[in-house]
Amino acid sequence: MRLFALTLLLAFTPALLNAQTASSKTLNVYPGTVPGAQGRAAADRPTIDVYLPSANPTHSAVLVIPGGSYHEVVVDREGAAPAQWLAQRGVAAFVLHYRVAPYRYPAPIADAERAMRLLRSRAADFGFAPDHLGAWGFSAGGHVTSILATLFDSGVPASQDPIEHISDRPDFVILAYPVISMKPETGHANSRENLLGPLPDPALVALLSAEGHVTPMSPPAFVFATNDDDVVPSKNSMLYVAACQSAGVPVEFHMFEHGHHGVDLAEQLPALHLWTMLLESWMRQNQWMAPAAQ
Repeated sequence: MRLFALTLLLAFTPALLNAQTASSKTLNVYPGTVPGAQGRAAADRPTIDVYLPSANPTHSAVLVIPGGSYHEVVVDREGAAPAQWLAQRGVAAFVLHYRVAPYRYPAPIADAERAMRLLRSRAADFGFAPDHLGAWGFSAGGHVTSILATLFDSGVPASQDPIEHISDRPDFVILAYPVISMKPETGHANSRENLLGPLPDPALVALLSAEGHVTPMSPPAFVFATNDDDVVPSKNSMLYVAACQSAGVPVEFHMFEHGHHGVDLAEQLPALHLWTMLLESWMRQNQWMAPAAQ
């Protein structure tokens, strides 16, 4: 029985590439003065932690955007851990430290947009292809990611900064128990207030409710949620999936019956840990991650 269990485990465990377990360097999202900065502390300066694999067969990369209700950035469980998971599987990973409350819109979104442009401008430096750059967001970071996937542009030609000429569109997105909507009846109240204030402009609420802005140009998506999430209603995920279906955007959706909010990779939760295996399969099928070694 033990031998059978070990064989079964190995059959479903990918051959992991040697990769760093800590970031090799940190990049400043903005080269000089941070637009709209309220001070000079670390919280006022968005940065990106770099995690590179020893080999990147598919030349793919992912910007990881942790959650935290736009109040904090949960860098360990929803940043470093997913980045290490990616790097171990041959994908370059970058963890975004973005501005949160007291910063409000547009600062957090602008930081992510700039990060996508910056990484794409340095794709050759980090060994990935500019058209293989995805984004992976958790909870409120999922909201940031969904905005990247819906309100992207091909660049700002009028800018004097050449990095701003580059597209901020992800080539694929991963949404883990995401906030999608800013609407009171659907979204997450704390995230909405931290991002938009206590009495947000209805036009801004509509603009930042990603389910209303999915188009055929939005990138393919992988969405994971739990049915009884009592913090961010799983309806957020379902609305985004339905919008993808209506727009003809490729989407893979997995909702598990049980699981509290913020399960991250669910490494200690056997019933939920399957979600990362499903994600791995999806990335391999789409050639954003190399096939498992036989």
